[in-house]
Amino acid sequence: MESMYYIGLDVHKRKISYCVKDGGGKLHAEGMISATRLDLDHWMKTLPQPWSAAMEATMFSGWIYDHLKPHATALKVAHPLMLRAIAASKRKNDRIDASKICDCLRCDFLPECYMASTAIRERRRTLRYRNLLVRQMVQMKIKISALLMESGVSYNKERLHKVGYFRELLATNPDIDEGLRSLLRQCRETVVRLSKIESAMIRSLRHDWLLTERVERLMSIPGVGPITALTWALEIGDVQRFSSIKKAVSYCGLCGAEKSSGNMVQRTPLSKQRNKHLQTTLIEAAKMAPRYSPSLALLHDRERQRGNANRATLAVARKLVAYLVAVDRGQTHFLMADREVCAA
Repeated sequence: MESMYYIGLDVHKRKISYCVKDGGGKLHAEGMISATRLDLDHWMKTLPQPWSAAMEATMFSGWIYDHLKPHATALKVAHPLMLRAIAASKRKNDRIDASKICDCLRCDFLPECYMASTAIRERRRTLRYRNLLVRQMVQMKIKISALLMESGVSYNKERLHKVGYFRELLATNPDIDEGLRSLLRQCRETVVRLSKIESAMIRSLRHDWLLTERVERLMSIPGVGPITALTWALEIGDVQRFSSIKKAVSYCGLCGAEKSSGNMVQRTPLSKQRNKHLQTTLIEAAKMAPRYSPSLALLHDRERQRGNANRATLAVARKLVAYLVAVDRGQTHFLMADREVCAA
């Protein structure tokens, strides 16, 4: 039986530090290579066989993972927050980091994180870019309001961003001079252009062969629209990796952290260790969901009587996670008769 060789990789934008050890911890090679596909190909030809590797999760890890995966016996990505042994070291450099990652992999102490498939990550990148466009649209709308306010122009806040009212405001209001009119038109054109791109992205994702059926099932849940369904499908990836609804709720950032020592128990507000994209989307969906579901409306009212509106919104968001997990696991549409089963 061939002995396995273990490789730790410390990944950066331009360079990759590596450390190769056998099962007994004996150092076989270490060094640094350029972070390019060509250099990785040359480097892999020099490696002893068979080998498995691990790297820390960074923004550069995705393409390196995809490039190395077909050649490795096993390839893992480590959770950066869990690698406290590296962060807390007195001496810290790329060579030492690669060696410690190698030792964690060799001793089976590596805190592995989930790595979605290439297809899911590519579509998730599109969805997150869409979120960037939405933020830019909001910034442009705020800028339009700010330009009008700083010039002392009166306007109807509810109708400002409607096409007819905006065109009429520019044409008839005497307080808007030519310079201000030009800036307002540019802001409006930017909003329209970004809106068209955002709509096209959502349409392409909804009609994608990989997502169509899954998104359609998720949208059968009251209060879940295309954005929530797409965000869930692309950020969660494989729902089977969550053994319970509580773990899914924790991943979505809908619960607080706990710090206990002796007789002291301290619970913090919503944890920062979460998927921020899912958290934001589910909170926004939970604000609207009671309008479409009587059971969610009852839950919202009951929790609001116990606490406040924020507590009620969180309760609805957690219930939505339970519905989403149940529909995704069962691969069936949400039915009225299924509510008690989903809530269990």
